[in-house]
Amino acid sequence: MSLYEKIVNGEEKISLVGLGYVGMPIAVSFAKKVKVVGFDLNAKKIELYKSGIDPTNEVGDEVIKNTTVEFTADESKLREAKFHIVAVPTPVNDDHTPDLTPVEGASTIVGRNITKGSIVVYESTVYPGVTEDICIPILERESGLKCGVDFKVGYSPERINPGDKVHRLETIVKIVSGMDEESLEEIANVYELVVEAGVHRAESIKVAEAAKVIENSQRDINIAFMNELSIIFNKMGIDTQSVLKAAGTKWNFLKFYPGLVGGHCIGVDPYYLTYKAEQLGYHSQIILSGRRINDDMGKYVAESVVKNLIKADLPIKNAKVAILGFTFKENCPDTRNTKIIDIYNELKEYGITATVADPAADADEAEHLYGMKFVDISTIKDCDVVILAVAHEQFKSLTQADFDKMFKSVENNKKVLADIKGLLNRKEYETAGYNYWRL
Repeated sequence: MSLYEKIVNGEEKISLVGLGYVGMPIAVSFAKKVKVVGFDLNAKKIELYKSGIDPTNEVGDEVIKNTTVEFTADESKLREAKFHIVAVPTPVNDDHTPDLTPVEGASTIVGRNITKGSIVVYESTVYPGVTEDICIPILERESGLKCGVDFKVGYSPERINPGDKVHRLETIVKIVSGMDEESLEEIANVYELVVEAGVHRAESIKVAEAAKVIENSQRDINIAFMNELSIIFNKMGIDTQSVLKAAGTKWNFLKFYPGLVGGHCIGVDPYYLTYKAEQLGYHSQIILSGRRINDDMGKYVAESVVKNLIKADLPIKNAKVAILGFTFKENCPDTRNTKIIDIYNELKEYGITATVADPAADADEAEHLYGMKFVDISTIKDCDVVILAVAHEQFKSLTQADFDKMFKSVENNKKVLADIKGLLNRKEYETAGYNYWRL
């Protein structure tokens, strides 16, 4: 009987190593069909899950309360599983080189607890070669077992989009790969249990690793192009969104928009690819150029706010600024790798300490990572500048009257409103006399 059949029959379990925005929804989805052990080093997070609380907001408290996932911070529970899925983050260091510490640590833990006949599948975004050249040796060292003989390995990159309730694990085609034909089929069969959109069998583990890392690199480059256009069109006095709306009427025009590129994927993955390329003697030109543009956009927004303060004949130092939104993307509590902090820090260089409100963000995380303390949006008043930074649903309902309450009682042309995501009707605010700016 195959491992897949044993899992389906309830004789073997699946384990999820890493229960964040990616791993937890996978664990919950599999638990609807088979037995699942969900492991995370963060005991506090595990206790939240056990209490029926979803700190990620990815599936919701009700789903967590009713799931059959066995949540644990005890690594020895992994020995009860035979099919291990590793879904830990793969960040970059300050010098933009890959930080493989999480995936190496996860491999060490799995290696200590793996048993003969197991399959280990990595979902973390890595450069081609990491699974076979770095992870397998750790698994062998820690377990004393031989890969290909005692256990097998595969790679199936995550494609979950945090905060997205439409594109979910079940609805996105899943790339799967294995070290040989047998493992490939086992891995494909297991994922087909939950992925309704089906799976794509990649030719090799390296092909699957490469496919993942270029998906986000492509998106990063396209957004960088839009950001560069925004900078150019702002200098020309042309509204970028109006240009994109017009160009978008052509059937093959790609509909990307300017913005801040943060988070754990788009702003990180390209560096994994360029790092490996440089090891092989090739220095990226297009990919790194796009990264430089996107990494500088927070600074560009802050500089544009300062220019608009000057335009409104307002003092820069100690200007009262409020930033609405701090997470790396809309409708998601995650503040890690947010680019809003770049705006905040750059404004401080001009003697401006902004007030930040974000009802959707993980406040504890923001305070721990950045020393940031949020205020309630209802307390924001007497501002010179309001920066609408994140497209949370809570912000989409804000009216001109709501913004009026946030500003000082002055002429509207003294009210600097920076709408980074272009949520508001530009004509409405310009007609009302606002000093309105957007990317």
